[in-house]
Amino acid sequence: MTALDASSRIAADTSMASPDRRRRPLTPGRVLSYAALVLVAVCYLFPLAFLLNTALKSSEAFFADPGAVVTSPQWGNFADAWVQGNFGAYLLNSVLYTVGAAAVGTAVSLFLAFPVARSYVAHPRLWNALFVVLLFLPNALITQFQLLLRLGLYNTQIGYIAIMAAGVGIGPILLAGYIKSIPVELDEAAAVDGCGYWRYLMTFVIPMARPALATVFILQAIGVWNDIILATILLPDPAKSPISLGLYAFKGTYTNDWPLLAAATMIVAAPLLAAYVFLQRYLVGGVVGSVKG
Repeated sequence: MTALDASSRIAADTSMASPDRRRRPLTPGRVLSYAALVLVAVCYLFPLAFLLNTALKSSEAFFADPGAVVTSPQWGNFADAWVQGNFGAYLLNSVLYTVGAAAVGTAVSLFLAFPVARSYVAHPRLWNALFVVLLFLPNALITQFQLLLRLGLYNTQIGYIAIMAAGVGIGPILLAGYIKSIPVELDEAAAVDGCGYWRYLMTFVIPMARPALATVFILQAIGVWNDIILATILLPDPAKSPISLGLYAFKGTYTNDWPLLAAATMIVAAPLLAAYVFLQRYLVGGVVGSVKG
């Protein structure tokens, strides 16, 4: 046997044995971890399954046994809920508010996070602590109402977008952590080449921080899409209402139409669920990168 044949045989044996070597043993710790993951998944999926089960029932079947599994699905509940909730008119408003407020809020988060992450401002640790403290402060409804009223932006779409965009939440914290993973030498090289602050931010930082920016955008979009309180206070005109306010159409004085309300809730939540399915890799990538940074 030649040396070439021997090396080929060894390589073949190695490639055949590698899957077995890569297979990790099933230890009690791994079993407990998988069991915990299954339990968490059930805790999150059960309310969604219960909501769907309720949405497919008739009113008579629901009041007869609310917890029973549906046997004759009433798919027409979704069409009835769409019409009764006037979701066709509210959907465009919600898309406008969500995209506009999330885009502006993400930009504000970046403009706040970059100088703090690079220590281009005094006392960066104090700024980081301030970002964390802001997460625990209550919503100043009266102040926001008075602010928009005096600016002449009350009951306007621009005013509502501005208020929702101002609630940056965890955005600056995530972006500051992610930006710290970008080498500082890039800043110095760009400065030597004559690249200005804003040009560097737009042409270098934004492309490199795309996963974190996508994460912040998604988190802010979820908050805007699900908002009910601020929309009720700041947008009294029904023509400017977001899709979440369409749920009020199913609330009666003495009783509620629970199957239609469940169907309407599924309609409101469906865009967010679809967006999460398609954008979850950006969400995970942005959070992991921010933690590493």
